[in-house]
Amino acid sequence: MTEDNCSLTTEFILTGFTDHPELKTLLFLVFLTIYLITMVGNLGLVALIFTEHRLHKPMYIFLGNLALMDSCCSSAITPKMLQNFFSKDRMISLYECMAQFYFLCLAESADSFLLAGMAYDRYVAICNPLQYHTMMSKKHCIQIITGVFVAGYLHSMIHVWLLFRLTFRGSHQINHFFCDVLPLYRLSCVDPYINELMIFIFGGLIQIFTVITVIISYLFILLTIFKMKSNKGRGKALSTCASHFLSVSIFYGFLLFMYIQPNPVKEEDKDIPIAIFYTLVIPLLNPFIYSLRNKEVINVMKKIMKMS
Repeated sequence: MTEDNCSLTTEFILTGFTDHPELKTLLFLVFLTIYLITMVGNLGLVALIFTEHRLHKPMYIFLGNLALMDSCCSSAITPKMLQNFFSKDRMISLYECMAQFYFLCLAESADSFLLAGMAYDRYVAICNPLQYHTMMSKKHCIQIITGVFVAGYLHSMIHVWLLFRLTFRGSHQINHFFCDVLPLYRLSCVDPYINELMIFIFGGLIQIFTVITVIISYLFILLTIFKMKSNKGRGKALSTCASHFLSVSIFYGFLLFMYIQPNPVKEEDKDIPIAIFYTLVIPLLNPFIYSLRNKEVINVMKKIMKMS
């Protein structure tokens, strides 16, 4: 597309899910319910971990931050999406777009590192239990969490900064329910090759580093578990790791499929189904995957319910 056919667009139209009025109310109620459950589940888990001294351990600190980032991810997308079900224009400004993508990218990047940190924590706890309090001290835990958010901030800012090099065609219609970068690239009058390359490089490096950390941690964990003589100890270790590994598999699988593939910009038909899963479903599932399979969290919840 030539520059003559381009206009400086600062607002976009989000097409959303459907134009059928009879479906809008149903979808609104479904996604509102998902959002409310997500926020109650994740923020409730954060509050539980923050207030209960017994849960002030590295595993639960990681889990609390994961729940916080899931809340951030859901809140970056869902309120605007719900508003657009009954909005006449469904407009979103360029800066709102950038804000949506910034918080989404921050949450997804932080989640990647947090899941890797949780895998390493389980590796130390199961494979080196005598050194656990030294290797995963409060100081080391704070350093890891700080590094997670610094890396997430820098990764998000790189991609937001690169968006400023793009100009957009006059149609400015985004075939999506939120302002993701891939639909934006399709509207760009400037070749988004550099932006795509940076997503592929930085996103790929983050995924490779965190996935390798998870895989290596779990290889050592499994080797240690199989060497255990106690069936009870083996079962407890497997139960602790199963929920984390399930969450890791779902999270990385969809992120890799969405972003770390050749020519992701052209795969428009895959955007919405995959985006629903990693922006709405995963944040909904995570607190239940971890909480319902964790006896210590369940015991704390029972104690609080009895006191109330």
